[in-house]
Amino acid sequence: MATKKKAAGGTVKVKRVGSPIRREFDQRATLVGLGLTRANKVVELEDTPSVQGMIRKVQHLVEVVK
Repeated sequence: MATKKKAAGGTVKVKRVGSPIRREFDQRATLVGLGLTRANKVVELEDTPSVQGMIRKVQHLVEVVK
């Protein structure tokens, strides 16, 4: 389960660990919206409430990394 972790500078790093195959369209679109288009890709995003909501929506497919 993804937990809320803030890094210095108000950013959060998210890694895609699950596959969007056989998932709802909105979950796939959320991964694309986060910039997680490939397996094991890590992106650094601004820590905002909207980004946190997106992470929560696909928490079974992503992991928050340090």
